[in-house]
Amino acid sequence: MEVSSIGNEIEDSKAGVSAIIEAQHRDLIRLSLKIHDNPELGFQERKAASWLIGYLQKNGFQVEEHIAGLPTAFQATYGQGSPRLALLAEYDALPKIGHACGHNIIAASAVGAGVASKLAIERFGGSIIVVGAPAEEVFGAKIDMVKAGIFGEIDVAMMTHPDVLNLLTIAALACVSLEVELFGRPAHAAAQPHEGINALEALILSFNCINSLRQHIKEEARIHGIITDGGDAPNIVPAHSAAKFLIRARDNNYIDELKEKVLNCFKGAALATGARLEYKWGDRAYAPMKNNMALAQLFKRNLESLGRHVELSKPSGFGSTDMGNVSQAVPSIHPMVAIASPEVLIHSPEFASAAASEAGHKGLLDAAKSMAMTVVDVLGQPGMLDEIKREFCNDG
Repeated sequence: MEVSSIGNEIEDSKAGVSAIIEAQHRDLIRLSLKIHDNPELGFQERKAASWLIGYLQKNGFQVEEHIAGLPTAFQATYGQGSPRLALLAEYDALPKIGHACGHNIIAASAVGAGVASKLAIERFGGSIIVVGAPAEEVFGAKIDMVKAGIFGEIDVAMMTHPDVLNLLTIAALACVSLEVELFGRPAHAAAQPHEGINALEALILSFNCINSLRQHIKEEARIHGIITDGGDAPNIVPAHSAAKFLIRARDNNYIDELKEKVLNCFKGAALATGARLEYKWGDRAYAPMKNNMALAQLFKRNLESLGRHVELSKPSGFGSTDMGNVSQAVPSIHPMVAIASPEVLIHSPEFASAAASEAGHKGLLDAAKSMAMTVVDVLGQPGMLDEIKREFCNDG
């Protein structure tokens, strides 16, 4: 086929998938609002998963439920064979503030893009897979899904997250959790303080050591924690204290270095006070996000064709996502689409309201169109998938 003919077919297909999303926009907005109005925490998203599955089945997708042994995870497939392109849906809410991260938009845009991408599958071949990924906020279910091999035969994975800016890439950090307990000896805090070993003082000393450590770690690294037990009564020397921490860094090598430094803070405090330390590293490590720029540039051009200005990345602010684990397994993108003004904070009641607003609906439809058009690019442009995979393999 001639280059001009290929280009015309790609542009015609992009117009086609956009038209499909416009035709179903009321249904997609209704789906988004149903999820928004019925917020469910991780692994409790039974309504959301049921609604998403029903929508996909009605549109000809074959659905496998409870994948990776997760109760509210699913995989919906249209087409056969390679290339296999995955669109990821998240749909869990936050405690007390509901969909203040806009996962209702992530879910509806993924299924909307999936249904529209049927046109690309029929023209160019391959498979489109909508992966229902629960419990992103507090558990990181995609970590288990990667380990279970869900992405083993996937060629490309993408999802779009609502934000206050249109961003091409995110700087998600590697993250690991640490739980500590310090054991001392109780005594009367006034009559016999010299007989006690203060486990709370050991924990406070640990916090102070970590605060001093912050001066000597890389700028983008993060260490933050809370005290979960600090004693029973003010007139008893605390015999037990406990805390939970998260340690984050740009890459896994540096997070290993940070883990040793942070643990030494607790060990040193225990030695200084005479307390006994017990600790447990979390077995669920979030990986850093590996943004595939060849794929991201396709998405950027498609999103900009809808009238949005797209920035490369956020100048500051770092978090973690289990999409990072997916990105280490297959070429992936996690762009952001603005649904609120920059002064609105994500994970706030204001952002939860934005996720059900007209701007939120516009973000949903633009995200769905951009992902579906990117599917067209990957499937329809000769050599594009090879370029995407080559970058992934050469990027460490």
